[in-house]
Amino acid sequence: MDAGTLRNRITIQRQAQAQDAGGQPIDAWTDVVTVWADIRSPTGLGAIRADAQASVVKTSVRIRWRTDIEAGMRVVHGVTVYDIGAVLPDHADREFVDLVCGVAV
Repeated sequence: MDAGTLRNRITIQRQAQAQDAGGQPIDAWTDVVTVWADIRSPTGLGAIRADAQASVVKTSVRIRWRTDIEAGMRVVHGVTVYDIGAVLPDHADREFVDLVCGVAV
């Protein structure tokens, strides 16, 4: 994998249980890892949901080979948060993992 293509610094997070100031359980996101990535091919897709027009951005985030990333986690890049819908590892060469992501805008 060419290191020159990994231009974006991202943080991958997983959902975890935490407690608020009153001790009540809340959902929180915790950092798993911060890595360099190649965010590729963002496309706009119009979708109709509940009779309202919505815009969905689908993109692929390529990172170096890892085995600890799962669907349901999320990618944070600056102020943009992408939900990871699928994890597509390169089983043949074990060089990279493509994360199929989406974000509602």
